Amino acid sequence: MSLKARLTDDMKAAMKSGEKFRLGVIRLANAAIKQREVDERIALDDAQVLAVLEKMLKQRKDSITQYEAAGREDLAQVERDEMVVIQAYLPQQMSADELAAEIAAAIAASGAKGPADMGKVMAVLKPRIAGRADMGQASALVKQKLAG
Repeated sequence: MSLKARLTDDMKAAMKSGEKFRLGVIRLANAAIKQREVDERIALDDAQVLAVLEKMLKQRKDSITQYEAAGREDLAQVERDEMVVIQAYLPQQMSADELAAEIAAAIAASGAKGPADMGKVMAVLKPRIAGRADMGQASALVKQKLAG
């Protein structure tokens, strides 16, 4: 079952069970997917839907940071709850060891020698870990390995 179909089925289930919060988050996700489809005039495949969901997750993380800085813990908690619903549709996140192994493999595959080759490593690494790890964290680890 495609990710879009799963979202639609879960939206129907949330309607029937009266889960208003979950329904709202799923509707936001469907709206973001539909918006991208309309903007680009294409039908999104699962990889592109994952990218939309990851973007939504990143927006929630940024919002949490802003709300906590402003002392609005109530709003930050709402964002955390939305993140839980969105994360249910993302693949299982990689462990730190798995991420380190993928980074080492990407460095070996790209033949990187130093920090100047970071772009090559990230180009190899990104398709391998897309949706399963935070790219910001991966980038920091690659930079650290290439520097030291």
